[in-house]
Amino acid sequence: MQKPLILVTNDDGITAPGLRALVRYMKDLGDVIVVAPDSPQSGMGHAITLDNTLYSKRMTIDQINGADEEYSCSGTPADCVKLALQELLKRKPDICISGINHGSNSSINVIYSGTMSAAIEAGIEGIPSIGFSLLDYSWDADFEPAKESIQKIVSEALKNGIPKGVVFNVNIPKLKKNELKGIKICRQARANWKEKFDKRTNPMGKDYYWLTGEFELLDHGEDTDEWALTNGYVSVVPTQFDLTAHHVIQELNTWDLEVMNNGEG
Repeated sequence: MQKPLILVTNDDGITAPGLRALVRYMKDLGDVIVVAPDSPQSGMGHAITLDNTLYSKRMTIDQINGADEEYSCSGTPADCVKLALQELLKRKPDICISGINHGSNSSINVIYSGTMSAAIEAGIEGIPSIGFSLLDYSWDADFEPAKESIQKIVSEALKNGIPKGVVFNVNIPKLKKNELKGIKICRQARANWKEKFDKRTNPMGKDYYWLTGEFELLDHGEDTDEWALTNGYVSVVPTQFDLTAHHVIQELNTWDLEVMNNGEG
């Protein structure tokens, strides 16, 4: 039987340790093809390249533990998936795995995440997709404790499928293997960033800004991703890219939105 074809991508760049670890883990489950940015693209969200050319280059990063094929792309994470599906892959992948991101993409962070946008782009094309993130921003982060959870989630997704219109947002706490308590299906916690800008002036007298801020959790439910992560669980949030607030439609239909025609035009 033909092995599952697994498309691997990320937003930290093709040489990022998180992606290299993910390639090793996925090779146990199927044939692996990497299409990933040639440089870090964190926080790019679902940006795509419209006013510039895209370049792609076949690469060999690791002859022993590398993927079956690997390509760098000059664009965003969403560009990588588009290019992979339309130009580089010889057949449709059975699943797209994005990550392992260096840092959290839980709660409101999913909105800004290039990792999750790559997974969402594949999901839009009808491909089961999962984004993985480890709550450790260090380039030298230890991804090995996450291996078993990652392989288990991907194996189950390959076996059972993922509902159309849904991608999984998986976050993993920074813990040792024997400290992880298990995997929890969660909802996205309500939170936001209390942002501010650090204003400075360069030697030429021109003002510039650094974005800073603090994460503000507004939701203390025990069914959220933030609760799971704080309490030692891997969080799995089924995320949809249909942004319609369906529950509000009935209420909005009670509004008086009739536009009066005064006879002009």
